[in-house]
Amino acid sequence: MARYFDVHPDNPQPRALAQVAEILAEGGLIAYPTDSCYALGCGLGNKEGLDRIRAIRQLDERHHFTLMCRDFAQMGRYVEMDNHIFKLIKRLTPGRYTFILKASRETPRMMWQPKKRTVGVRIPEHTTCLALLETVGTPLVSSTFLMPGHEEALTDGWTIADEYGHLVDAVLDSGDCGVEPTTVVDLSGEDIEILRVGAGDPSPFE
Repeated sequence: MARYFDVHPDNPQPRALAQVAEILAEGGLIAYPTDSCYALGCGLGNKEGLDRIRAIRQLDERHHFTLMCRDFAQMGRYVEMDNHIFKLIKRLTPGRYTFILKASRETPRMMWQPKKRTVGVRIPEHTTCLALLETVGTPLVSSTFLMPGHEEALTDGWTIADEYGHLVDAVLDSGDCGVEPTTVVDLSGEDIEILRVGAGDPSPFE
């Protein structure tokens, strides 16, 4: 069963975050809160973690995993952006968007969408999530915690620990969490494509 960490939403305890970061460093899979629902997350380059996420969510190779980044500078290491896209994303982050972009050489090949060499990236606006990312020091490989056959993603840490604790190694709970998935925007081609309308305002891309 997963270890359960309940932290303060405004001042998450560093000791608890360090313990979650250690679980990730040891190859673990966690459930953690974001500004757009709970996410499943593992460390960068953790192939077993990726496979576990795929199995839990029943995903195929076309699925875009997301690099959850702590800031824009960190995001810029893992994706390719021209000047126009750079300015657009910077204006809208942090926020409830996931951007699909060409992966850079810094991004592990196992994360690439195989046909397009693309990857999702985002910068959350959530205190606990950002504190965890700061503690870990690298992006988390993430996917929305949406169970197969369910229409809504999971948003309650205690429920996740109780019902799905056997699927992950740790659950990080801070009480507050977004209740709607991100808006997903593909910026990897010549034309901008909105793949999913969610919590982020899609009007800047229409």
